[in-house]
Amino acid sequence: MTTANGGHVLVVNGPNLNTLGTREPSIYGTRTLDSIIEELRAHAANGSPGFAIDAIQSNHEGVIIDFLHERGPAALGLIINPGALSHYSYALRDAISGIRKPTIEVHLSNIHAREPFRHTSVTAPVANGIIAGLGARGYLLAADWMRAEIVAKTFV
Repeated sequence: MTTANGGHVLVVNGPNLNTLGTREPSIYGTRTLDSIIEELRAHAANGSPGFAIDAIQSNHEGVIIDFLHERGPAALGLIINPGALSHYSYALRDAISGIRKPTIEVHLSNIHAREPFRHTSVTAPVANGIIAGLGARGYLLAADWMRAEIVAKTFV
């Protein structure tokens, strides 16, 4: 089930997230990105209102920015795990800001409890909020917030 407008939420995953399940499982867990997205799709579709997930993962900044430019204007919102791009990509920051959609930045690990270079996110200031350190559950919480935002903006 999607919203009355047939809407979708973009879910963007940045560099190295395609290696989830095998990359540093003590930090990122043992789940694959595919399993996380599958669970997120079911969670998003089964709520009230339900919405579809339009997901991408890329190790290339330009591919992510092109995706946001192409699909962002029609999207209900954005859930993004920029990975390392969050720490230095002003181009990604500008793309997120430019689509002007409700946005939640998600990080599987607690970036503030890790190496100092991870403590700053240049993309965070253009997001409505950040969920960090809650593992894959962060995506579900972001979807719950997005659902409340959709209800507040679309159905009131």
